[in-house]
Amino acid sequence: MSLTFHPPNLAQRAVKHIAALAPVAWLLARTLRPLDRATMHLTRGRTTATSLLTGLPVIYLTTTGAKSGQPRTTPLICGVDGERLILFATNFGGDKHPAWSYNLRANPVATVTYQGQPATYHSREATAAERARYWPLADAIYAGYAAYRKRAAHREIPVFVLERIGD
Repeated sequence: MSLTFHPPNLAQRAVKHIAALAPVAWLLARTLRPLDRATMHLTRGRTTATSLLTGLPVIYLTTTGAKSGQPRTTPLICGVDGERLILFATNFGGDKHPAWSYNLRANPVATVTYQGQPATYHSREATAAERARYWPLADAIYAGYAAYRKRAAHREIPVFVLERIGD
């Protein structure tokens, strides 16, 4: 799977700036997933609302529920480090970790779908050295991550490294 992303245009950069504001992040945390799913359905998996509006790299992460054992799919912004995918469990700067992070801790094998192409990955939490290296990557992708870290300063935001399994 090749994850290639184009730099955001002027309008997308403006949307990213606005999305980092606390009231907007609060609204997006409650509305973005359904919008992403609808856009993905309409485009047959080629794009999401987040990608269209912001130019951000969005993948679909399918985990196994930690308690339910059922598949759970979530659209997420991801970083790329060579063949690895990097996920930041910011939860829009919320009080708690996102559900998908608990799922990855309980069941580290997940499916990543990008532009309709699925691949299987094994996840692990980043080491301290990797975390230090990946936060600047996060900030380069989306400046809102800095605001999320400030709002979630009471907790350590998990960072996950995903490595592809098989072909």
